[in-house]
Amino acid sequence: MQYNFNNEYPIYLQIVEIITSEITSGTLKPGEKLLSVREYAQKFRVNPNTVVKALSILEDDKLIYTERTNGKFVTNDEELIKNFKEKNIMKKLDDFLGEMNQLGYSKEEIIKMLKEK
Repeated sequence: MQYNFNNEYPIYLQIVEIITSEITSGTLKPGEKLLSVREYAQKFRVNPNTVVKALSILEDDKLIYTERTNGKFVTNDEELIKNFKEKNIMKKLDDFLGEMNQLGYSKEEIIKMLKEK
């Protein structure tokens, strides 16, 4: 898969978003082993240091953990994954509502359109 990164904010943060999305969507399952730094660097076509920075953030957020000599794994904490999923949904909704507001739509108009859809 080809990734087209947005030049408006750091690539490592975009990688954090991609992997977080893979975890919250269930593409990466709780307890599943992640690719190595080298494999992610090849997958995303970025410097390995960029991947290390992204994985460090995910580990700080407790979405992944490291087993010494075995690699990195997705958390088994399904409640934490659910919380990240809800936070992601709320951010996307806020972004969407902000864009619609800029276009002149009220929340009521948006709700009406969503119900019709």
